[in-house]
Amino acid sequence: MAKSRTPLVSERSAIASGKKRAAEAVGRRKAAAAPRLAAVARAQKAAVAKGKTLASLASVTPIMAMAQSVGTLIAEGDSWFDYPFVDVLKSLDDRHGFEIESVAHRGDSVEAMAYSGQLDDFSRRIEKVLRHGVVPRAILLSGGGNDVAGDQFQMLLNHSLSPTRGLNERVVEGIIEDRVRLAYVTILSAITALCESLANATIPILLHGYDYPVPDGRGFLGGWWFLPGPWLKPGFDLKGYGDLKENIAICKDLIDRLNTMIRSVTALPQFSHVKFIDLRGTLSNRPSDYEDWWDNEMHPTRKGFEAVAEQFAAEIP
Repeated sequence: MAKSRTPLVSERSAIASGKKRAAEAVGRRKAAAAPRLAAVARAQKAAVAKGKTLASLASVTPIMAMAQSVGTLIAEGDSWFDYPFVDVLKSLDDRHGFEIESVAHRGDSVEAMAYSGQLDDFSRRIEKVLRHGVVPRAILLSGGGNDVAGDQFQMLLNHSLSPTRGLNERVVEGIIEDRVRLAYVTILSAITALCESLANATIPILLHGYDYPVPDGRGFLGGWWFLPGPWLKPGFDLKGYGDLKENIAICKDLIDRLNTMIRSVTALPQFSHVKFIDLRGTLSNRPSDYEDWWDNEMHPTRKGFEAVAEQFAAEIP
């Protein structure tokens, strides 16, 4: 298995970049806070003038009064956290009693999370729960699948007629050990810095790798709507691979490399508060029963998502 050749200086740069992006997000949120604080102050003043408290302005239904929670989680991620009908977060809410605040968006890569505008939305979620006097029990992060699957997947493969059949070592190392790794270091540094700045606390972060998919050509709901797919088989077809058993083995190798990289990031000294959840073996890729666990090439069934949520719930401090 290829080892990371990411220079230490690149990791330091990614950590610094994450902290810088967090500071910029905090600065933008502080600037945006003034109008909100003014509006709250006006509402409080109006409520006092009427002999009321601000809390009495809200209508509380019986179900809200009865609601119980085992804690609040804030999530950022991809479609494993933002999937129609059921996903990891919905299962943690419905089956495990957590309050969920999420900025997850299906289709997002780790690069998009690290370098685009999700940090401001993430900061809003932290501010929201802190206003209610709640410190999140944990931050959940899901990412990496969209960095290696989809249109770019075929770029990871040598042609089946090539003397070096299978994954292209240099391309895979460049994508996983350089691009995705540094994006992970950046986003983890940014999330950590945001929590320390806003909550004055180091909040645990949980992130996962993925389990072994079966590239059988199944997309979302047969391959239409907003998560069409398939994401793997077209790449195999383009490069001349027709043996499903071999393709499953290639995907296993890729997922192992992704998991190894993510685990190595969480082992960095500055990420001692980050927990890696190894999901390999949670969902079957056996020909006899994989469709019970995988709804399509990239996403679990309800049963599969619930099994993944069980793994998260067991690790939340």
